Amino acid sequence: MAFLDISAVRKVYGQNVVVQDFNLAVERGEFVSFLGPSGCGKTTTLRMVAGFEQPTAGTIRIGGKDVTYLPPNQRNIGMVFQAYALFPNMTVADNIGFGLKVAKKPAAEIGPRVKEMLELIKLPHLADRYPYQLSGGQQQRVALARAIANKPQVLLLDEPLSALDAKIRVSLREEIRALQKALGITTIFVTHDQEEALSMSDRIVVMSEGRMEQVGNPFDIYNYPKTRFVAGFVGTLNTLKARVLDPGAGKLSIDGQEAVTSRPLNGSPADSIRTVALRPEAVALGERVNGGNGLSGTIEEVGFLGSVVRIKVRLGENAISLDTFNSSSVTPPKRGDTVSIAFTRDDLLVLEDNDAH
Repeated sequence: MAFLDISAVRKVYGQNVVVQDFNLAVERGEFVSFLGPSGCGKTTTLRMVAGFEQPTAGTIRIGGKDVTYLPPNQRNIGMVFQAYALFPNMTVADNIGFGLKVAKKPAAEIGPRVKEMLELIKLPHLADRYPYQLSGGQQQRVALARAIANKPQVLLLDEPLSALDAKIRVSLREEIRALQKALGITTIFVTHDQEEALSMSDRIVVMSEGRMEQVGNPFDIYNYPKTRFVAGFVGTLNTLKARVLDPGAGKLSIDGQEAVTSRPLNGSPADSIRTVALRPEAVALGERVNGGNGLSGTIEEVGFLGSVVRIKVRLGENAISLDTFNSSSVTPPKRGDTVSIAFTRDDLLVLEDNDAH
């Protein structure tokens, strides 16, 4: 049995379905991210796990115990909010020890635990400071220490890094992940930042309009998106219209040029239109190799992005962007040049939610 089990959970406000048919089994010690744009239902789902919202339907179990309708203080969860939510009139040490005092832990236990937490977040020298005397990154570390001081069964993080600048975000996400691994806390992390989710998670739940679009590890979510939404939301993507030539052989026509997928196109009759996708980094300039795919087109744009050169090749109705490393010894092609591009059969993804016409 999963340590955290969210089964058939649904949340409705009036006529508005915010979360629908959410099913997820999280193992003990696993780090799972809910990833999606604003309004997709990820924070509402987190708040139902925390007990701040009650599901319209479904059940939530932690450690085998049904907590669906229990208040937050009876769930043994730790919560870190986007806005830190530190008490401004309390010192760092008092903020960290607040939950322990509420739980009526003896002073002889609170002191050492607070000290341990301060060491863990590397801020023992700031124990007597107040929140206004701390940087944003330091405040978030204190909020994290407060959330884990009570040894929660599940740690919930609601976009905890979104208010920080880019450099601190990268540093703090590494610290959070290292801390989570060291303590082995089952963790749910809500974010709209794909890089955060990809770099931190054991698994990712991609959400859109209250639905679970796809669940998988970061490698599979990025390399094998199942729907057009996932493919477009996670990373940069080329989406193309292709006509099916031979479903059994996986053969397609892209602007009159043949390409082959690594799998049969089951359920797609000949002459039907499918949406296919390619990551820019999966495409290379040059002729096809080892039975891969090759197409020809005209250079439409060349853009310099520092270490990377992004080249857009027009095939006809479709265009493909590809990335190459910038090198002073290699002259990039010019607009109007005719070029060949190559990619493997595995890199040509056929998306499930086909709405091409």
